[in-house]
Amino acid sequence: QVTLVESGGGLVQAGGSLRLSCVASERASYVMGWFRQAPGKEREFVAGISVLSHGKTDYANSVKGRFTISRDSAKNTMYLQMDSLKPEDTAVYYCAGSLLMNIARQKTEYPYWGQGTQVTVSS
Repeated sequence: QVTLVESGGGLVQAGGSLRLSCVASERASYVMGWFRQAPGKEREFVAGISVLSHGKTDYANSVKGRFTISRDSAKNTMYLQMDSLKPEDTAVYYCAGSLLMNIARQKTEYPYWGQGTQVTVSS
C-alpha cells in the first residue's frame, strides 16, 4: 500500500508564496498530481506531473503561470511551488498518485491519496 504524506501548508498573505511537498513511501505511480478542495466545493485538479522521462506537466487554468509542479525521483518526493497566491487558492491541498501513463484531471483516476494540508490565503 502506497502512503503519501503532504507538508508545507500554512497561512500566507495574498501575493505570497508557499511550497508544498509530498513524500511517497514507494515509487508505485507513473503520474503524480495535486488536487485541492475548498469548503463546500468539489475536489479539483491543480497540477500533474509524469514520473516517467521528460517529466511532462499539466496545470489547471486557474493556477497556470503561478504554480510550478516538480519532482525529485531519487527522494520519491513531489513539490508544488505556489507563487502570487490569491484568497481563492484557499483550500485543503491533496497529493495523489495514478497508475495511468498519462496525466489525468479526474480524481477518480487516482487510487492513492495523502491526508491533505491546509493552505489559507488572507486578503
